[in-house]
Amino acid sequence: MATIAVAPELEVKKAPLNLTPQAITKVREIMATQDPLPAGLRIGVVGGGCSGFQYSMAFENQSGMMDKVFKFDDLNVYVDATSLMYLNGCIVDYVETLEAAGFKFENPQVKSTCGCGSSFSV
Repeated sequence: MATIAVAPELEVKKAPLNLTPQAITKVREIMATQDPLPAGLRIGVVGGGCSGFQYSMAFENQSGMMDKVFKFDDLNVYVDATSLMYLNGCIVDYVETLEAAGFKFENPQVKSTCGCGSSFSV
């Protein structure tokens, strides 16, 4: 039985965060309505809200100097180095219910959230 060695520089590293297929589809759908078409999606963590931190999502035309770039299918996702610490292990999903629709962050690092559910603390 033969084994195939993979050069270390060709190893694909697992992204510290993950987007579900539903989230990827919805981001692509929204991106398609933008003019000009953005290069990708920025996901980050910013200070604010009732509990101290909030998630942020915005379209970007290019990555920043301190960004890590992750590919989900053909979608570029940009995350700055500081936000990356807070997003490790996070899953971003898109959920539609009878009451609401939107992106949902499941983050194992979160210790508590506020009553409205839009901010968190670690």
